[in-house]
Amino acid sequence: MARLAAGVALVVTAPAFTQSTSGGAKYGSFGVDLTAQKAGVRPGDDFWTFANGGWNERTQIAADRASAGYGVLLTVEAEANVRAILDDMAKNPAAYGASGKQVGDFYATWMDAAGIEARGTAPLKPYLGKIAAVNDLAGLQVLFASPGYAAPVELGVIPDLADPTRYTAVAGQGGLGMPRDYYLLDGEKYVAFRTAYRAYVQKIQELAGIPDASARADAIVALETAIAKQQWSPEQSRDIAKLNDPQPLSGLEAKAPEFDWALMLKTAGLDSSPTVLMTQNTAITAIGKILVATPLQTWKDYLAYRFVSDHAQFLPKAFDDTRFGFYSTTLNGVQVQRDRWKRGIQLTNGALGEAVGAIYVAKHFPPAAKAQMSELIENLRAAYQERITGSTWMDDATRKAALAKLAAFEPRIGHPDKYIDYAALKVERGDVLGNAMRAGEFQHQLQLQRFPKPVDRSLWEMTPQTVNAYYNPLANQITFPAAILQPPYFDPDADPAVNYGAIGAIIGHEMGHGFDDQGSMFGPTGKFENWWTDAAKKGFKERTAALAAQYNAFEPIPGTKINGALTLGENIGDLGGVEAAYAAYQKYQAKHGKAKVIDGLTGDQRFFLSYAQAWQSKARENAQRQQLLTDPHSPPMFRVNGIVRNVDAWYKAFDIKPGDALYLPPEQRVHIW
Repeated sequence: MARLAAGVALVVTAPAFTQSTSGGAKYGSFGVDLTAQKAGVRPGDDFWTFANGGWNERTQIAADRASAGYGVLLTVEAEANVRAILDDMAKNPAAYGASGKQVGDFYATWMDAAGIEARGTAPLKPYLGKIAAVNDLAGLQVLFASPGYAAPVELGVIPDLADPTRYTAVAGQGGLGMPRDYYLLDGEKYVAFRTAYRAYVQKIQELAGIPDASARADAIVALETAIAKQQWSPEQSRDIAKLNDPQPLSGLEAKAPEFDWALMLKTAGLDSSPTVLMTQNTAITAIGKILVATPLQTWKDYLAYRFVSDHAQFLPKAFDDTRFGFYSTTLNGVQVQRDRWKRGIQLTNGALGEAVGAIYVAKHFPPAAKAQMSELIENLRAAYQERITGSTWMDDATRKAALAKLAAFEPRIGHPDKYIDYAALKVERGDVLGNAMRAGEFQHQLQLQRFPKPVDRSLWEMTPQTVNAYYNPLANQITFPAAILQPPYFDPDADPAVNYGAIGAIIGHEMGHGFDDQGSMFGPTGKFENWWTDAAKKGFKERTAALAAQYNAFEPIPGTKINGALTLGENIGDLGGVEAAYAAYQKYQAKHGKAKVIDGLTGDQRFFLSYAQAWQSKARENAQRQQLLTDPHSPPMFRVNGIVRNVDAWYKAFDIKPGDALYLPPEQRVHIW
């Protein structure tokens, strides 16, 4: 179940802002940076540029980033705060207890670039030795099911769709060296990507001392291409109904008999699961045929190459630079590697994130922020309730079920109530690759410990220091980590219109995922179930199809359009989020009085400007190309322009008229929730 992914990057020229010592808003006089606007642009022609065009023109994407925008300012701030924690842990680990020593040792070992260089390729030997020792398909599949090794079919653990109070094993198509479509699409760009990738596969093997690297590279790329042809597309892979194929062991053996399912499940520690959720089932069936048709040596070469490539950052600089050159420069246009300490923070957060998060929260998340967020969330819940109750296209039975699901939403703010205990994770100074492998094994064992027990709803999928948020359909929970609750998204000193337009729309977006094209298939407890009548479902699909069609027409890069089906869930979340946040803001005004005009802007205008500036972002062309092919989120400009043109209140706020580029006649505007 994929979650919201954040693509954030450093801004060279930051927006102008004032940090008031008397408690004023961080940005501008009321929470919005008016210098970001572009003079001469009509809001009805291009609202994103109207709000952000000045910023866009003066801002350069940093050489070590794929994008720039507001999100990165919070990420940079969070990184700096975490760096101070990690530096102190590395110097004084004993002062932080057992977990402090683990975190300090993990980070210090990563920062010891000279030590990594001195050890050379020796750390690879035990892992490549395991691959070299494989002499049959059984041994191959043992590695497929082991943490740290690539696999064409991957095993894992998720809550059971039929009963989300318990866990089930899951099998799905594995990852490739490039996004799936890069193997398949025609055109000069994609031919160049494939040529560069084949050269990368060869180079990585040569660095590792693997002989005949050229011939092996040809075979590996051919194998991955064959797998890519059978994999489901990103839009197919977000269709929950089609992914929902629970099978007993006998069913797996019938659908993909080439795999030794009993062996792989036992190796993964999941053999006690009565059923396995077989996602992307037709792909798995086809990959089974590829398994037996491909020479064993090619599979071993694939495993060896993928192991070295996947762990290149833990190896000497030549490996790290080679991986960066392909994945960052070629695929995303990034020219300069990020500072080592910044990368170390990401890695440490990934391995021991909640140990760091507990200290981050204590230092940087005031309890008052949680109280204010709670009020905002309840206002959003009330707004959704009113909008669902007043819906003209839903029948009473479906409306009743939707309101029951809304009432059952569980918001989580800031940080988990309890943190992961990392005592069992062995961290050794001087063994950076070993530390990474043991961290992966620790997470795997953590899943196995939880597996036989009821699902723990208190667990978080993001650390408190993550600038992001998510909705979990299997628990009906919305989660907002501490690091996202900062200006410009949330500023306790900003004008209320700004907070409702920014964090309010984000809250509404996450709540909206419970009612998007996929989240709407889950009930109040997170069970995969139908709570719709046929008539209501028909009305819902008509509206969502119209929204998808609107987005299909957007072409951010010449020749590459937005995929309305792939991005539908996020676009529904955006649209419902803005409309609910606006309704919640009107409720706020009804209680506290009509908003005054500030700097010539009405409260409604400030609301929509805040929403538009929350998506202040720009990306390199290759990074955006990859997003368009793989990411369920639309590019930021279209998360603004594609949404506001459907919101009636926006037309009134900015006097949008027929003839304006974004204008839609009322009958063509999509209203869902």
